[in-house]
Amino acid sequence: MSPAALQIVPKDSPEDARNGAEDGAPAKRKPIRFGGRSFMALVLSPEQPVAEWLTELDELTARSPGFFGGRPVVLDVSNLRLSPRTLAAFLGDLEQRNVKLIGVEGCDPKFLDGPNARLAMPIGGRAAGDISAPEEKGRPATSLVIDHPVRSGQSIAFQGDVTICGSVASGAEIVASGSIHVYGALRGRAIAGSNGDPRARIFCRRLDAELLAIDGVYMTTDELDRSLRGKAARAWIEHETLRVAALD
Repeated sequence: MSPAALQIVPKDSPEDARNGAEDGAPAKRKPIRFGGRSFMALVLSPEQPVAEWLTELDELTARSPGFFGGRPVVLDVSNLRLSPRTLAAFLGDLEQRNVKLIGVEGCDPKFLDGPNARLAMPIGGRAAGDISAPEEKGRPATSLVIDHPVRSGQSIAFQGDVTICGSVASGAEIVASGSIHVYGALRGRAIAGSNGDPRARIFCRRLDAELLAIDGVYMTTDELDRSLRGKAARAWIEHETLRVAALD
């Protein structure tokens, strides 16, 4: 579906009007177009103590290089007790780690000043996973089907379930707010339940993933059970722990 667009047609200047009169036709000017876009961003929710959390972040990026890869990230600091000074230092720590922040939530916007003022987000927002909306009867589930393999370097993000009719190469990435189904080898990164849905699942025909994540709980390739490699498998959240098992 193409986004709705608003057209603003500038009024002709007196000079334009004169030129048009000379040509025998009104001057034509291309309208300015405005359109809406929506996109998915990762949300980082650090916890105390911050130093240990940063160490875990370093370990994650060491096991999965390019995990952030310039992807837009929102920082939720509601679990931290930070002063304006310590918040600025923390943002500097993330910048050194090439974490591309597009916003900071969970703090007083006044804490963000100078070059960080652009990151301030409205107070009172909440994660999309906490919002419950009535379902329309007979409305089909939102899903995306990709009928070809996903190559290295490609990134697919979708608000709903994603089905890949092929393999996901190493260095590729699938991000879905719902579940992920891969009818082939999963060698890249699969991030399901990205909006905070612990009911999301990951299924694949051959498991060799660089990273699996559901509802913010992740597992890297080094943590996968070797006996599951190359097998059909599923991943889910149970008691806030990411579980992976073979499909019988």
